[in-house]
Amino acid sequence: KTDPAMADIDPVDLSVALIRCPSVTPEEAGALDVLGEALKGLGFTVTRLPFSDPGSPAVDNLFARLGSGRPHFCFAGHTDVVPVGDRDAWTDDPFAATRRDGTIFGRGAADMKCAIAAFTAATADFLARRGGGFAGTISLLITGDEEGPAVNGTRKVLEWLAAQGEVPDACLVGEPTNPEKLGQMIKIGRRGSLVGELTVRGTAGHSAYPHLADNPIRRLVPMLAALNEAELDKGNAHFQPSTVEITTIDVGNEATNVIPATAFARFNIRFNDEHSGASLETWLRRTFDAIGGDYDLSVSVSGESFLTEPGPLSDLVSAAAERVTGVRPELSTTGGTSDARFIQAYCPVVEFGMVGKTMHKVDEQASVDDIEALRRIYDEVLDGFFPA
Repeated sequence: KTDPAMADIDPVDLSVALIRCPSVTPEEAGALDVLGEALKGLGFTVTRLPFSDPGSPAVDNLFARLGSGRPHFCFAGHTDVVPVGDRDAWTDDPFAATRRDGTIFGRGAADMKCAIAAFTAATADFLARRGGGFAGTISLLITGDEEGPAVNGTRKVLEWLAAQGEVPDACLVGEPTNPEKLGQMIKIGRRGSLVGELTVRGTAGHSAYPHLADNPIRRLVPMLAALNEAELDKGNAHFQPSTVEITTIDVGNEATNVIPATAFARFNIRFNDEHSGASLETWLRRTFDAIGGDYDLSVSVSGESFLTEPGPLSDLVSAAAERVTGVRPELSTTGGTSDARFIQAYCPVVEFGMVGKTMHKVDEQASVDDIEALRRIYDEVLDGFFPA
């Protein structure tokens, strides 16, 4: 093993190496191998954790641990990326990690391979400054399933950690939280997400003889109107208002003179901590029952809303970001879901990473200066978490 006190990690070089692995969910594509070797060079014990589940793809994950005992600080993230879409629309090969004008271009640059590289480089800096010694544990929890079903990734790694008695005391997720400039925003919670699928049944018939049929669209339309018109709440001190968005309506009727037998719609509710998945399902069924008729509603909740109350962890990360960037981050709960929704059940968790304005887009990119600054921020976090 390399002496941790002498090890050095270039976060830009490591970012490039990670981006060059085409790790589109659920493929690992060598990304965890690249990361694991870098961590082993720092003295980490690296464990690969493949999980599978009926009905969802098998996923490889990584847990790396350095040190022992408490306190235990965990960096969490994912090496999987979304598909590139139209390759011809990219200026460069999306997995070439092209470096140009102080910027790295490639799928996963913003979301979130550069943050993982910064985790690793920051730990190297911290160890070098402390002479390789500190009281406690640093770990990395890295999944390959964040952009996918999120069944065989972070959730199962956490269950494994709990069984091993390895649950962290605090966790920082490297999601791209900053809208335009590094240092702008820390996520201290997330809204929950509920997907509803509504099927309304009627009786098919000739449109010239509607009295002999039962048109399900006549009931689907007011059901969806009730969702459109609903004000679930006004938001609160930490959360924006909950929202309902209808994402598809499908009757599948190619004829112009046939009343269909069924009509289908799907909708997504992003909800704050004034609701739960169960309370929203109750509201939905009550709303649809009031309109009446034969319908089926299926509900799936990918994550409940959660909040890590402002306190020691958010203060630590905020102070580190401000020292490096000169900007005091906003504490926010905006945006979609992340794996922090699983981690919050085990320990306090906040999210802070790269600028996210190009994530999932063509020509996804990350500033080299931002990668270096993020390395320094994470180093400051470690220094503040572990007393000298």
